[in-house]
Amino acid sequence: MKKHSKHAKLTLRKNGEFAPNEIALVGVKCSVISDLVAEISKAISDKVKIAYADASHGKDNTAPVFDTFTYHSSGDTIISSDIKKNKFNERVRFSNYDLVLVNGNHFPAQKQIVILDPEKEKSIEKRIEQLDAVQFFVSTQKELEIFDSLKTKYPEYASLPMYAIEDVDAITKHVLSIVASETPSLNGLVLVGGKSTRMGTDKAQLTYHGMPQSDFAVNLLEEKGLQTFVSVRAHQKIEGHKTITDAFVGLGPFGAICSAFMKNPNEAYLVLATDLPYVSDEVIDLLLRNRNPKRVATAIKGKSAKFMEPLITIWEPKAYPILLSYLTQGYSCPRKILINSDVEIIEVEDALIRNVNTPEEFETVKEELNTLK
Repeated sequence: MKKHSKHAKLTLRKNGEFAPNEIALVGVKCSVISDLVAEISKAISDKVKIAYADASHGKDNTAPVFDTFTYHSSGDTIISSDIKKNKFNERVRFSNYDLVLVNGNHFPAQKQIVILDPEKEKSIEKRIEQLDAVQFFVSTQKELEIFDSLKTKYPEYASLPMYAIEDVDAITKHVLSIVASETPSLNGLVLVGGKSTRMGTDKAQLTYHGMPQSDFAVNLLEEKGLQTFVSVRAHQKIEGHKTITDAFVGLGPFGAICSAFMKNPNEAYLVLATDLPYVSDEVIDLLLRNRNPKRVATAIKGKSAKFMEPLITIWEPKAYPILLSYLTQGYSCPRKILINSDVEIIEVEDALIRNVNTPEEFETVKEELNTLK
């Protein structure tokens, strides 16, 4: 008998207690952990967006009567708020970070760095069940032996690296390698679900390069090794390609991007519209070379244009909660998200991202492309 489910079966974001990529530091005084976090962050903050999750030691703390947000033009914002830790809320709060470092003396995390301090061996024993994915050890003393409790838990302990706590460079490089290994894989997403009202015929089926533009765009991305999907409306038939049907009906490209993340919120998407006939192999290479997963997106902008072109953009998974938050405010413009978010911008000649919307423009562009062959 088929089990009844009250809820839609959705793909879950890969998360720990706080975020998709989190590492607890455990085994020493909290002040030593926070100092090491500061050193690591200082070294890699230009490459990785980092947050630190800690617990207050205040014995007499009380929640504020009202929430206070104190802003500074530098970006430094101090928040005092009545917030209780809840993993579902924390995952939204920390969804924009590439790495959350966690004080493991207070909270568990997906991965762990164990810092060996003879004075805190009992603390390690107390948390031994939480240490299920140790990445490496850090020693506070020379020639310090792995604790017996860790040897029992990790028979393969000798294969894990051990760094001196003073060797911040080696520790930082290892942390950076962990972050790099968790970089979301990249898919392609070709948009063919538009109604082409101004063109009067399906723009995805127009031929500029000897085949329908939708096929040309898919080939362009697949040749770069990207698993590529075609975004379609419900009941729209597309042969020969993997498809993602719009789940956010009536929202145009914005809905197509959200629908892709709804299908898989753990991977990034290079979104490409079919009304950009000048986009070439070289333009896609430029976008891929300059991808910056630290940002919400990597977008292309014409040199004389004021804003980025959202429909030839790499959207990272961290963009998904932002897209949905704009939707709750009544906005469904992907360009608005790019304008107001932390985005890597690549400038190109305006002509390379010129779009085509009318029959007259189509004839002109087709003639121009023929002369370039």
